[in-house]
Amino acid sequence: MKLILVGPPGAGKGTQSSLLASHFSIPHISTGDIFRANIKGQTELGKLAQSYTSAGNLVPDSVTNDMVADRLKQDDLANGYLLDGYPRNVGQAEFLSNFLNQHQEKLDAVLEFSLSNEEIITRLSGRRVCKNCQAPFHIEFERPKVTGVCDKCGGELYQRDDDKEEVIANRLEVYNDQTAPIINYYKNTGLLKTISALGSVEEIFQRALIAIK
Repeated sequence: MKLILVGPPGAGKGTQSSLLASHFSIPHISTGDIFRANIKGQTELGKLAQSYTSAGNLVPDSVTNDMVADRLKQDDLANGYLLDGYPRNVGQAEFLSNFLNQHQEKLDAVLEFSLSNEEIITRLSGRRVCKNCQAPFHIEFERPKVTGVCDKCGGELYQRDDDKEEVIANRLEVYNDQTAPIINYYKNTGLLKTISALGSVEEIFQRALIAIK
């Protein structure tokens, strides 16, 4: 089983990635993990990527593509994998398609977890975290017993900067600009399966399984 997962921040993609990877007994691969492994291992690609990030520059697609291609050749992926965070643009999607064709492989599905901007802002802007023990809460869905106070340790709850409405709106704008072309690309290939990210974790998971079948 070879899957790609896409979805805006707040759609629960991380949770569903873990569930699906476990269900199909396949590795969950994120570009972040690939970058960290290469940089930590001081591979040639890792050193090259670090030369860009250390200078505050974006890592070029060519380097990212080579890292992903190297990872996809490894033995632990013989039964498939779940890609999270790649591809990020049409160029990367085309590279992946060419790579799979060369190795006589194919994707089974591209799962898009869909949620309105209004729902995303409600979900993310309502999150609160304990300054002391990092326990998560939500002002609507998982309220603390005492407003602003952690149930577990009595610490102060706060809102992270990236959960503020203006920051979320910017993240959504960036996501929509970058991801819309990828969604259209995979829609044209017939691989795209759009899944509503409304409801419980289990409900969304079951929708994903049905879409894959």
